Amino acid sequence: MNEHSRHPLKTCDYLVLAAKIGVDDRHLWTKAILIDYCFCFKYAHTFTLQNLLQRSTPMTFQDFNFKDTLNQAIDDAGFKEPSPVQADAIPLILEGHDLIGQAQTGTGKTAAFGLPVIQQMLGNKGVEALVIVPTRELAMQVSDELFRFGKTAGLKTATVYGGTPYNKQIERINQANIIVATPGRLQDLLQSKRVSINPSFVILDEADEMLDMGFLDEIKNIFTFLPEERQTLMFSATMPKQIKILAEKILKTPKSVTITKSERTNTDITQMFYVVADYERDDALLRLIDYKNPKKCIIFCRMKKEVDRLSSYMTAQGFKVAALHGDMEQKQREHTIRSFKQGLVEIFIATDVAARGLDVNDVSHVFNYHIPFDSESYVHRIGRTGRAGNKGEAITLVSPNELRTIKRIEKDVGTVMVSEVIPTRQEVQTRKDGDLLAKIADTKVTTSGKEMVKTLQHDIDIVTIAHLLATIVQQEVDVKGKDIIGLGSEEVKALIERAKNWKGGDRNSGGRGRNRSRNRSGGGRGGDRGGNRGGDRRGGGNRDSRSGGGNRGSRNGGGNRD
Repeated sequence: MNEHSRHPLKTCDYLVLAAKIGVDDRHLWTKAILIDYCFCFKYAHTFTLQNLLQRSTPMTFQDFNFKDTLNQAIDDAGFKEPSPVQADAIPLILEGHDLIGQAQTGTGKTAAFGLPVIQQMLGNKGVEALVIVPTRELAMQVSDELFRFGKTAGLKTATVYGGTPYNKQIERINQANIIVATPGRLQDLLQSKRVSINPSFVILDEADEMLDMGFLDEIKNIFTFLPEERQTLMFSATMPKQIKILAEKILKTPKSVTITKSERTNTDITQMFYVVADYERDDALLRLIDYKNPKKCIIFCRMKKEVDRLSSYMTAQGFKVAALHGDMEQKQREHTIRSFKQGLVEIFIATDVAARGLDVNDVSHVFNYHIPFDSESYVHRIGRTGRAGNKGEAITLVSPNELRTIKRIEKDVGTVMVSEVIPTRQEVQTRKDGDLLAKIADTKVTTSGKEMVKTLQHDIDIVTIAHLLATIVQQEVDVKGKDIIGLGSEEVKALIERAKNWKGGDRNSGGRGRNRSRNRSGGGRGGDRGGNRGGDRRGGGNRDSRSGGGNRGSRNGGGNRD
């Protein structure tokens, strides 16, 4: 019996159904069979052929017949329609199949596996689902998203990665239903028999990235500690030979889902990144704004509390700032956006979600206070500049251990971000002085100005008057803060090479020894310092003392979510 004859629908039914739901011709048979099997057969009590053929609207999450608690979580997250990878993968996972999903970061993979897995979880004590990811940053992101999906059902998540105390993580694992872990620390815990887990669902996310980072042996070893009876899902942006071999070993007759993605960045946008320590982000941001003097800019933050803190801090430094995040009422949101569009505020600080739908054509600069977790968010962020034929700059602040994320995003979107060095105080001062001279040369002399000079000449000679006025004006554009911020160009080059070649490291701390310490030489300054200046736009503010600072890059152990 062939693939098509196992299903009750006729060819004409498939064609009509495909036309109704907008199936691409290239995937006609696989999609039609999938819909027939998953919906008409498994969910026959909810869907019939007749009402499927009558559908003229896109698929929604209601079509998956999720539990009420999960539907509530989906509504709370603001999801409307499944992304392509979600529409393809969710029915297969609900059917209990092992799965190979080829999709890039930012296509909605976490929901694609998280929603159907949570749907099938029983909510019993103990770990029911294990997600393995390559990096700590991704582990935190995935854990946060799974927590959002599972919290209405009372599910708990634990994030497990190296560099944090074992005892705390073991305690969290013992309380969790879902674990999100990096390979190094997970292997350590399993090999030492400090934890024993029996998950029904195991997910490998960004498998090719784990291969690039040298985790293949760890992955193979981890699976020797996992039960044979499990549903295993693997997601990878690419499918190199070693990943295919791994899939053959750990997956049982898997189904495949492939989603192509063509996110590309605007060629009118100059993209650059600066490597700084986490505690230097505020200093770096202020120095770059002083140096580049953006006409109108957006600063993107990951979290609402970061938006609020940075907004208060920038306001205290003398900037005209507006903040936007998801907790704002619609009226306040509209007022904030209108103020930014009209130029009443020059700096707009927002989260990714809050900035969706923001349409402003004259944004000259976009700053990423932290690099986004995925390439799609990066493209959407920087797409706020370089519009309507204008040139724009996209500037990203990264810590040394985020350089791999830079390279991954470059690979995903087919772009190149140029490594730059934070300008020194003298470099900024030189540019400001040049701008000031140009402004003086372009300024028309007024009658009141002439009268003031005449009055001063009664007691002071004309040269001294000029010196005094220049001193007063220079004080207004004085550059404050420490001289050297961030890493020098040679240091950055060395770190980039190390990130390319890095294949793991010391296990003694339980982690992978990723960039624990950095030698600072403060050298290698320089580089092209392009950009238009329109004079200084903020007054005073001593940047030697930092209110609300502190190291925001260290998170203690991921934390248990309940």
